[in-house]
Amino acid sequence: MDMALLLSGIAPVFAPMNLALIFIGAAGGVLIGSIPGLTSTMGIALLVPFTYGMPIIPSTGLLLGIFCGAMYGGSIAAILIRTPGTPAAAATILDGYPMGQRGEAGRALSIALFASFCGGLIGALTMTFLSPFISRLALKFGPAEFFTLALFGLSVIISISGKSLTKGLISAFFGLLIATVGMDKTSAYLRFTKLPGFYEGIPFIPGLIGLFAVSEVYANIENILTGERITAKISGVLPGLQDIKKILRATITGGFIGTFIGSIPGAGGDIAAFVSYSEAKRTSRHPEKFGTGVPEGIAAAESANNGCSGGAMIPLLSLGVPGDSNTAVLMGAFIMQGFQPGPMMYVEHLDVVYAVFASLIVANAAMLLAGIAGVRLFTKIISIERKLLIPAILVLSLVGSYAINHNMFDVYFALAMGLAGYLLQKYEFPLSPILLALILGPMSESNLRRFMQIDDGQFWRLFTKPICVIFIILAAASMISSVLNQRKIKKQAG
Repeated sequence: MDMALLLSGIAPVFAPMNLALIFIGAAGGVLIGSIPGLTSTMGIALLVPFTYGMPIIPSTGLLLGIFCGAMYGGSIAAILIRTPGTPAAAATILDGYPMGQRGEAGRALSIALFASFCGGLIGALTMTFLSPFISRLALKFGPAEFFTLALFGLSVIISISGKSLTKGLISAFFGLLIATVGMDKTSAYLRFTKLPGFYEGIPFIPGLIGLFAVSEVYANIENILTGERITAKISGVLPGLQDIKKILRATITGGFIGTFIGSIPGAGGDIAAFVSYSEAKRTSRHPEKFGTGVPEGIAAAESANNGCSGGAMIPLLSLGVPGDSNTAVLMGAFIMQGFQPGPMMYVEHLDVVYAVFASLIVANAAMLLAGIAGVRLFTKIISIERKLLIPAILVLSLVGSYAINHNMFDVYFALAMGLAGYLLQKYEFPLSPILLALILGPMSESNLRRFMQIDDGQFWRLFTKPICVIFIILAAASMISSVLNQRKIKKQAG
């Protein structure tokens, strides 16, 4: 790497106007991410038309600021109201919400912010120095590799099953079952129902909002009239030294896991967060504490989903293939500016590539500053009286469900999933396995079908592909260690 050219490409990013746009984007992204139903993809897409006519460096900085800010913003709603603001923040609920309910919402948000910054920085630095190598590895992924990646992701279900492995598996099978509703991607055959709202499958974001937010509203209806409040303690806007020592390993590991999974086109922050959470729990000395509000659980999830921001940019810049929906919109913004992402960009516009690297690093720093400025404000949300807070959460959830497709069907579906989530929680069935199954079910099914068609139905060929074998071994190791952890937890509880 030419360091002189790198420095010359980075320098324009630090112009005052560019820095201001990156900070505005990061602050706006935090706000967008914190509102259930408004995803980072939606925020980037809404602002792309406003960048038309702007130079490439400030326009890219603005959009990357939204990207990074929204990835952290999703944790705010996850911690405070048990609703992931973005799908990537779903794993943050597992420990973030219990910590918030103990009156430590400020601590949880500061841990999430620190881990998000570190994970994003790891992703950005990895993108800067290792993007050619990682992009070549990502290019080797076909249907078979994606299927085994999904299989590895599904092995995490055991880790997030809570107290009962049986109930966790029942929840996962329920999620896999409803993930098959809708039009078959291979044959175009409608399965289970002919309702137009299900043609493209289960509405994912409304289902996510229903499972976690609306179900929480149902569960708290009896508390609305009590005026109950939870007081959040704020001792600092960043985690203390003791917390940093606790979360450091999970944060660094999660950052690299997120970067790697994010660099695989089609994978995303939601998968990375659950895989990282499972790894943190598997390697912890006290796995039984996960799910009760431990800092390591929050850090593992948040560092991984923010690491994906840098990881997803690697195939976009190196191969011209977007790593996720966010980078797909960013690709459109590049093309609109007259730049075609891909290998030739490293030859013809290397200065722009380096400016993108620098913009992503600065965007993560801007996200940190925006989070520091807002932590004290965010924690005041849960201090509102229940009779005001719960209806507000319901209205916000239904508006978020409607905003995706401007369709009332999605609102009704969110209410129905909320009722299902409430009943499942009442009988102690965990909800996270359902969510993971909804994410990975369609991915595993479609890629298995494609692999079997390409290889003439010879399933054994899966074991002749090195990447597939690695993921199968990792899935087996994950399941075995998770089962052993579950037994250890039961033994300690006994």
